Amino acid sequence: MNRPFRIIEAIRGSLRYKLLVLVLFPILLIMPIALGLAIYWGSQFSYEQLFIKVNTDLSVAEDNFHRLQEDYLNTLGRLAESYAFYTALESKSGLVVNAQLAELQRSAGFSYLHLLGVDGKRLFLSYGEAEKRGHSSPSLLVALQGHPRVEIEIFSAEALDEQSPGLAKQVELPLIDTPRARPTVQRIEGRGMMIRALYPVKNSRGQVVAVLDGGVLLNANFKFVDTIRDLVYGPGSLPKGSIGTVTVFLNDVRITTNVPRTPNQRALGTRVSDEVRTQVLDDGEKWIDRAFVVNDWYISAYQPIIDVNGERVGMLYAGFLESPSRNALWQALGVLILLFLALMLFSSILSISGAKSIFKPLEMMMAVVRATREGYTKRIGKISSMDEIGVLANEFDLLLDLLQERNLQVQQWADQLEEKVDERTAELKLKNQKLVTTIQILRETRAQLIAAEKLAALGELTAGMAHEINNPTAVMLGNLDLLVEELGDNATPVKGEIDLIIEQIFRIKDIINNLLQYARPDEITETPSVIDVNEVVQHTLALVRYLRKQKQFEIRLDLNAARPVKINPHELQQVLVNLFVNAVHALDSSAGIISLSTDDWDEKGVVIRVEDNGMGIEEEQIEMIFNPFHTSKRVGEGTGLGLSVSYGLIKKYGGDITVRSDQGQGSLFSVWILQEPDLMEEETALMEQFQPTEQPPEAASSSVGQSKQSA
Repeated sequence: MNRPFRIIEAIRGSLRYKLLVLVLFPILLIMPIALGLAIYWGSQFSYEQLFIKVNTDLSVAEDNFHRLQEDYLNTLGRLAESYAFYTALESKSGLVVNAQLAELQRSAGFSYLHLLGVDGKRLFLSYGEAEKRGHSSPSLLVALQGHPRVEIEIFSAEALDEQSPGLAKQVELPLIDTPRARPTVQRIEGRGMMIRALYPVKNSRGQVVAVLDGGVLLNANFKFVDTIRDLVYGPGSLPKGSIGTVTVFLNDVRITTNVPRTPNQRALGTRVSDEVRTQVLDDGEKWIDRAFVVNDWYISAYQPIIDVNGERVGMLYAGFLESPSRNALWQALGVLILLFLALMLFSSILSISGAKSIFKPLEMMMAVVRATREGYTKRIGKISSMDEIGVLANEFDLLLDLLQERNLQVQQWADQLEEKVDERTAELKLKNQKLVTTIQILRETRAQLIAAEKLAALGELTAGMAHEINNPTAVMLGNLDLLVEELGDNATPVKGEIDLIIEQIFRIKDIINNLLQYARPDEITETPSVIDVNEVVQHTLALVRYLRKQKQFEIRLDLNAARPVKINPHELQQVLVNLFVNAVHALDSSAGIISLSTDDWDEKGVVIRVEDNGMGIEEEQIEMIFNPFHTSKRVGEGTGLGLSVSYGLIKKYGGDITVRSDQGQGSLFSVWILQEPDLMEEETALMEQFQPTEQPPEAASSSVGQSKQSA
């Protein structure tokens, strides 16, 4: 498994191997590719030439096939138009006519030869012979109209015996199981394929008085296929050892052929392969390709034979044995491969010899470099080569001598410099320690100044605002008391609204006191008490009902907290009002939803969640939302103190406020309240507001999981 990696590492670490790879890579890669392409192209080209030849052979065989048919027709024409035949026919001398027909049948090789009348019946029958009609076909009808015709026709066994007794027995052919042939249950082929020539005999007025009907049976007609073969595959047309063959098929059965099944036996009764039958007989297309013929592969060409009815009834085949051509091809390719290998070997030897003159001086230089690195003194010596590498090697020795001299000088200077560096280092260490301490103090002081500056500005602003708000609220409260006193019992119908106004005025005073507490954390406000957070949530909703007049939204409650907590209820209500108002402002104009939920927080306290499906908060804004005066609202919609005050109130009791927001999907604020408060110094709580917001470790997992439940 590691051998290929070791070879790669050796190549990467050695110049010798790199040079050899660079030199041999084109030879070992390009030449095999060229050889492969040559073999592929040569075989493809050779087979293309073989297919072109066999296609030409089939065309020649087809021409001879049709020419022989025309010859038979012309033979009948010469008889029909001869004076002797015409005179015998005019004199109605049946013996003379029959004698001429018999002589022509014998000499021309007709399987049968008859003279038919215009009614299609045979003329001049022998004494006692029953009246017979000629085999009916479209060709006969054409001939009776005065047009010579020669076509291929298929005769059944009965039709053969009608034409000549014994023909049916002559064509009877047992089928032989043949590899790759289509399965069949037929065992004997008893039909005959006939070249049927019909020539009209006309009188002096040009009228048809008779028809010469002659047929040549192709079944077992070896002379027919051998004649075509000798014309197509003459001497010297094929490689040595190859044989050319021609076959006539009836359907897919060889009825006459010179394809051998054994050395001394023709392959009569064997059948064509199924793929050839499908393409030629079923689809009516030519086959020009390799084909398995009886027991070997042949370069083959097939085409369908069409009978007088326009149907595919058989095939004409021409082809020759593939193995001699294939062997000749492989011999040529073998010679080509040997030439390529010899050329590659010669090129490799020549390339390696040339590469040695390059990497030998370089290896000597590398040996000197290693020795020098280990502290030994070694030189390359005289290099006989005068090329660039040889000159570089000689100059390399001079460079090493000069370098050795310079090293001695540098060592002396280094010894002197080291003494001075030690002295200076001791001084810098002492100064550096003092500098680090000073920088740390400056950083702490700067942070305290920034926080103090912010708090001072906040205190001044808050004090002024509290003074301006307390005066109107005091006037409002006094006038309400006077109004109740003046109305007396008449104030009873609106007593609830008056009490609510008074309650909210006192709430304004509490908020002002809280704002003053934010600005002056040393002042203590109302002490905490044990409360039910669900009741505080319900009271808070009553205070923010007016917001529905500004924007339509849906409120969803899920109050599950069962644990009481200790906190100032007014401060908690202030926090919830701030969060609810912010949620309303974040909603779109329609389809707004605000969810308020409460749950127990493990064994520590409770968590209150306020979630909206509004615009969300930008990621870079989340770290600053609890800072005083930071706001993303438009001018006039907020001061930026709501979340800052809320954060300080909850932090004072040891709790926390966390936020999670996806821009465009909404925000989730979680208020974590301890059951027993862990009171924090106000200054510490305020300073935390200026740090990036983070979830408390104990709240992180709970806020993520339970926020999904509330949503």
